[in-house]
Amino acid sequence: MMTGSQCRAARALVEYSRDRLAASSGIRTEIIEMFERKLDNPDEASVDTLRSALEHAGAVFLPDGETGGIGVRLKFNRSETRRIAILEGEGGIVAHDDVP
Repeated sequence: MMTGSQCRAARALVEYSRDRLAASSGIRTEIIEMFERKLDNPDEASVDTLRSALEHAGAVFLPDGETGGIGVRLKFNRSETRRIAILEGEGGIVAHDDVP
């Protein structure tokens, strides 16, 4: 499960506006805003959809554990993210690759 604060932090890390997250997740902007501001809790399926969209954008959610509390971080560092964005923008034939 993801909290509203984690959602807001993950959006900042992956540089997504609420509108962009709404477009990539299919969840209305108003629902995202209410969730992040702790004014309402969407159903579990909506939260899972938001989390999935943020994870696809490069966010990693950290569970509560012995070494620290819940959190969020980037899957890739900024340099890797820029290289991926450049590669994704190159175009060409879409095909499966063997890159791990």
